[in-house]
Amino acid sequence: MRLMAFDYGTKRIGIAVTDPLQIIANALTTIHPNTILEFLKEYLVSEQVETFVVGMPRQLDGTDSQSASHVVGFIRLLKKTYPDIPVVQVDERFTSKMASAVIAQSGLRKGKRQEKGLVDTVSATIILQSYMESRNFI
Repeated sequence: MRLMAFDYGTKRIGIAVTDPLQIIANALTTIHPNTILEFLKEYLVSEQVETFVVGMPRQLDGTDSQSASHVVGFIRLLKKTYPDIPVVQVDERFTSKMASAVIAQSGLRKGKRQEKGLVDTVSATIILQSYMESRNFI
């Protein structure tokens, strides 16, 4: 079964998934928040997801950032809609900066590097990767 991670934003949600053996995190897509339930409904018809991993925006001191309330609402929606799939929160501080750095070093054309959706999917992949790494050290 796969793990699925979300980099939630009010304009876009970056989504990443693992392979079925949960070895590699892969960027999947970026979608508008209004279409997330429709997307998940279609995706879960053909793929099994063991856990949802959601990036939680935090300030440098570890407290919730201003956008955290939107993420909390998203988590509530996931739990209500898919009560059998656990939802795990991961600190997402610096993931957008890390994603931008990875993209800048990737060799992509400048126009492609500046696509905001690309940052969101790479951020979701970093969130998923950090969750997978933390799980392996426990």
